[in-house]
Amino acid sequence: MTKPIPEVSPNTWSFLRDAMIKPTGFREYDARWKYPEEINLPGMTALGLGLGTQMRRRGIEPVVAVANDYRDYSLAIKNALILGLMQAGIHVKDIGPAVSPMAYFSQFHLDVPAVAMVTASHNPNGWTGVKMGFDRPLTHGPDEMSELRDIVLNGEGAQHAGGSYEFVDGVKEAYLDDLVGDFKMSRPLKVVCATGNGTASAFGPELFERIGVEVVPSHNELDYTFPHYNPNPEAMEMLHDMSDSVKASGADFALGFDGDGDRCGVVDDEGEEIFADKVGVIMARDLSKIYPNATFVADVKSTGLFAADPVLQKNGVTADYWKTGHSHMKRRVKEIGALAGFEKSGHYFLAEPIGRGYDCGMRVAVEICKLMDRNPDMKMSDLRKALPKTWSTPTMSPHAADTEKYEILERLVQKLVAKHEAGDTFAGRAIKEVVTVNGARVILDNGSWGLVRASSNTPNLVVVCESSQSEAEMRAIFADIDAVIRTEPGVGDYDQTI
Repeated sequence: MTKPIPEVSPNTWSFLRDAMIKPTGFREYDARWKYPEEINLPGMTALGLGLGTQMRRRGIEPVVAVANDYRDYSLAIKNALILGLMQAGIHVKDIGPAVSPMAYFSQFHLDVPAVAMVTASHNPNGWTGVKMGFDRPLTHGPDEMSELRDIVLNGEGAQHAGGSYEFVDGVKEAYLDDLVGDFKMSRPLKVVCATGNGTASAFGPELFERIGVEVVPSHNELDYTFPHYNPNPEAMEMLHDMSDSVKASGADFALGFDGDGDRCGVVDDEGEEIFADKVGVIMARDLSKIYPNATFVADVKSTGLFAADPVLQKNGVTADYWKTGHSHMKRRVKEIGALAGFEKSGHYFLAEPIGRGYDCGMRVAVEICKLMDRNPDMKMSDLRKALPKTWSTPTMSPHAADTEKYEILERLVQKLVAKHEAGDTFAGRAIKEVVTVNGARVILDNGSWGLVRASSNTPNLVVVCESSQSEAEMRAIFADIDAVIRTEPGVGDYDQTI
């Protein structure tokens, strides 16, 4: 194949003929572009040819399950991708529209080695991308992504005979059956199901009804214009809407799902948003009673409670803090045999015997309902209040160009490490250590911390702070970390701040 070009003007002869792919779309563990500004349909076909070529180079059986999320352009993009996969001689099993975890499930259900899910995840309309993997339940990490990028951008995609296509029906039903199993609630439970008109709208309400949960609908009509808000349970806009629904309906709690259904957010019976890492601690407490001495992986954006919580310590839990990102976390959970992985963004990876190790917002929803069933006298707010109190910021994202953000981060890490080495204080306290596994997590002598890292899939840095002492200390940590960030002129405004 000829090499794709990085830019083509829309509404030109070349735009409809030549593959255009902006190189920055190949990210650490996702492939994601603005469509059609950064990738066109011939570019997506070139990506499919490259992915098929990568499978053949690695000696993987040439069969792939393919699906798409519910956006108006996703079907066209999936068809362009399929064309490229077939050019590479791959047999494509198209399972139709799906949430990402349904696509991951299909690898097991159909016993196929590879998956390619066309989705922009929680990004707003105008974005597209592909989540892909060869070694279930894993998805491409940095090594696989850079190999794929080189194949595609260097024009190394190789045509091969034998490509074919089949549409496979019934996967959605099998996925829901798998999620439900033989579980039925024994206590009454009323839950706001918030799907923001995204793909999870086709799954959430039916799933809850099947396990005996009373559903309070919230934007459950499929509508790819996202008329109310972009479905992202990490965004305060969605969480506040969920909170209003809980208060208006008297529900026991609200569960909210992102655009492709691999994440779940929680608002309790008092209308309080519980950040996903704290929900992870609540789940870890419950699971470690059933599975003592379990290992849990948490990403570096997550609360320090996985290591510090006395209940988890009593249950013999080992906490492992690892790199943020669904591919990194999935891999780590599998590598060290953890029972589960929890990411602050709401990606949870529940491994055997609970789940299959991939991130599934629907599986998390079922497990939260089971947790409530095992604790019949507890409300969600009781479980929240039982945790040691910490004060944490939401995930805050100052703008930094994709082409500059990693170099900016490298300098910020050096500056923060230098502060530690010089014996400087942070928020008036001694710095205990700076963990640099993924950006810089500055940990103070009382366990409070502040983190800066680069976003893997959008043009920005990511900042999170948590205090074990007070809101004032949390704000002081943010002020000190932001002061260092502001020494970099390439960093712009925050999307949200405290």
